[in-house]
Amino acid sequence: MVSIVVPSRTERFLNRTIQDILEKATGEIEIFPVLDGYEDEPYEKIIDPRVKYISFPYTGVLTKRQAINTAVSLSKGEFVMSVDAHCCVAPGFDEQLAKDHGADNWVQVPRRSRLLHETWTATNWEKPPIDYEYFMWQKLKIGRIAAYKWDVKTMANLDKPIDDIMTMQASLWFMKKSWFEKMGFMCVEGYTGWGQEGEEICLETMKNGGRAVVNKNTWYAHLHKGQVHGRMYRWTQHDIQPSYDYSYDYWINKNKDFFISVIEKFWPIPNFPDNWKDRLWKH
Repeated sequence: MVSIVVPSRTERFLNRTIQDILEKATGEIEIFPVLDGYEDEPYEKIIDPRVKYISFPYTGVLTKRQAINTAVSLSKGEFVMSVDAHCCVAPGFDEQLAKDHGADNWVQVPRRSRLLHETWTATNWEKPPIDYEYFMWQKLKIGRIAAYKWDVKTMANLDKPIDDIMTMQASLWFMKKSWFEKMGFMCVEGYTGWGQEGEEICLETMKNGGRAVVNKNTWYAHLHKGQVHGRMYRWTQHDIQPSYDYSYDYWINKNKDFFISVIEKFWPIPNFPDNWKDRLWKH
């Protein structure tokens, strides 16, 4: 069984996401929509024995990490998956990911496309799929770990159906429940309730001998919201800055040698200067 968590705060596309998962899954699944603060407005729930709602009272504090942890603690599946509440998935995504899961200490991310909300389908791939992301030097040098799509690496490795990744967006990830529990995901000590999920999962997995991989045998499509659709998990810099500060200190300072090994593993990386180590730690 695959247990699927859908953390959600006033998401206008939550029902469409749940329905899409129900229609596309070909194996045994259970879905945990975690309603963060929905009691403040009317909401029509989907009636299906596979859908098990969890409600969090609205406190004004971001609790995405706590929402995921709560759902995983109640889950019964061998595998756990988290997906944003504005995504569609490929037919049979669940069985494909389970079949390709090479070891207990793997984390998988399907190939990512862009969602057309009008038809609730992926784009026709006129743009490169998003298979890889890299840490941006422009952000790293000013004290923030942030990722960006790596189109050049995607196009150079189209023949690799499963390949290692440096980090991910964290709008969808898949792993064994046992690995989630062993690694202590999602960490709430130091982090606030939102931000740096992809960095935590991928880096912590690699640091402990596991693999973070993209699986190009299946895909999902994520809605880029922005000004058109608004942001459902709304946040301010004040809300998320503690997560960024904690993550930066943890990986750049406390795990310096490991972080260097990650950069060297995926080298060359766009916009990184050859003397990046001297420049990064001279401060």
